[in-house]
Amino acid sequence: MPKNYGVKEKDQVVAHILELLLSGKLRSGDRVNRNEIAAALGLSRVPVQEALVQLEHDGVLATRYHRGAFIQRFDADTLREQHELHGLMTGAASARAAADPRPGVLAALDDTLAILRTCTDPQSYIDTSERYRNIVVETYSGPRLRAAIQAAQTLMPRDFWLDYSDISPLLLPFVESENDAIHDGSPERARQVCLDRANQMATVLIEELNRRGVFGDQGLP
Repeated sequence: MPKNYGVKEKDQVVAHILELLLSGKLRSGDRVNRNEIAAALGLSRVPVQEALVQLEHDGVLATRYHRGAFIQRFDADTLREQHELHGLMTGAASARAAADPRPGVLAALDDTLAILRTCTDPQSYIDTSERYRNIVVETYSGPRLRAAIQAAQTLMPRDFWLDYSDISPLLLPFVESENDAIHDGSPERARQVCLDRANQMATVLIEELNRRGVFGDQGLP
């Protein structure tokens, strides 16, 4: 596989391992072969090790002394939990925005939402929705909350949503509701919208991975 220039080598490895998970090529308890990953990506073992450290920190895998790195439990419940964590933490930032709705921030959110309403393809929708989220997070979150939000995105695959043609009708109503809650000064409503959005995203992703047979019996209710 050719190197992806412009992307950190460690991030290439993280993305590759997550793709192996989401395609069912790696499953709960599987050992992650450092040499195979390095060879597949044409990289040294250094960025592979860096990626494994990050993924262990994010709860995706665990290392065992003298045995290697192994995939932690990966099933429908794990994915939903990861989304719930992201919803809780982004909800905390959104609630802070609603408790302190600054005119400049409200204007920036409104402008971004206006663009979001015109997005007709997944790429532009995702880019613009990330811009909206960053306004809230960067204004109302400290460094630890920002880092936790970033870590919680590990099992929220961006590439999946890039291929999801109905992303705007599915998720735009949540952004509309969150924006209204922030304008209305309603922290609890803003918090709940973020949780509801994350839960909806988890449901769609789990249904698709079940359809692909990624979880086997693990993903079925």
